[in-house]
Amino acid sequence: MIIPSPRATRKARIEIIPLIDIIFFLLATFVMVSFSMIKNRGIPVNLPVASTGAPQERAQSASVTITENGEMRFNKEPVSRDQLAARLAELKAASPDPRVFINGDAGANFGDVVAILDEARKLGIKKVAIETLPRSPRS
Repeated sequence: MIIPSPRATRKARIEIIPLIDIIFFLLATFVMVSFSMIKNRGIPVNLPVASTGAPQERAQSASVTITENGEMRFNKEPVSRDQLAARLAELKAASPDPRVFINGDAGANFGDVVAILDEARKLGIKKVAIETLPRSPRS
């Protein structure tokens, strides 16, 4: 014979909210760790050093990179001088007031930099900047 207990029996429940909290915490942790493991693969150049440089806004802009051996890249894609002119024309057509950042190696040929400046001026691009590294303060 079963004697009823004065206390009501409860069935065991799995609390799901703390479980969801832990799963989201682990998910966020794995995402952050995976982002920190990704290397930003750019084009290796030694930027020149300048003490008068100022940060510039990067909206509606393109980056032209010149390596030490004279290779040119437009937004990290290899281009020739003729292709560079066409890409700059496309940039000007897409945006009324584009910015061009020249990311030149310190050992790059100065003539290549002048050629890019000249091509930008021909197309009416007025906002051209040369990227530099800040000069360390003298002690």
